[in-house]
Amino acid sequence: MASAQTRQMVLAAAAASADKKAEDIRILELDASDSGFTDFFLIMSATNTRQVVAISDEIELRLKREFGAYPNAVEGRRQGEWVLMDYVDFVVHIFVAEKRAYYDIERLRKSATTVDLDQLKAALAEKVKAARTKIAAKKAAAKEAPAKSPAKKTAGKKVTAADTNRLAKKKSVAKKNSAKKASNKKAPSKRAK
Repeated sequence: MASAQTRQMVLAAAAASADKKAEDIRILELDASDSGFTDFFLIMSATNTRQVVAISDEIELRLKREFGAYPNAVEGRRQGEWVLMDYVDFVVHIFVAEKRAYYDIERLRKSATTVDLDQLKAALAEKVKAARTKIAAKKAAAKEAPAKSPAKKTAGKKVTAADTNRLAKKKSVAKKNSAKKASNKKAPSKRAK
């Protein structure tokens, strides 16, 4: 099952493509048994190669700005006929109309369910509402529970004379080493002639 953040990112990518006048935008939720590599395909068409590149740039910019997410890979941007943007949990396919008709990805993924944008928004709102009520319930339970102060542990380790002697020796050795280093830095180095 796709996470709420993945669904938000798919919605943001769809909104970005709609802002750049993408046509026939479709979201396919892939069956987990059929496709284990991603959860969604976002498929759209553009009228020309320049628009394909502009749509992909807008999607990348918006997802970077809003979610700090970068595509794992981008293919086909140079040709501009079919740009594939891999965001791991979803893949964006931006086609020139002729190439979309030729490859017909929707037909290849028969087990996938077409998700309506409004349906995706409603499912996302429902998940957010459930998460918020769960958090509110935890906060209410925390307020009702009596506050427990952590008990201070006063029982310590008994320090013996041997421990004190060992610590004093370590300190004196450390002082001698630091004094040697300081004198080595100050003294000019002697070279054999």
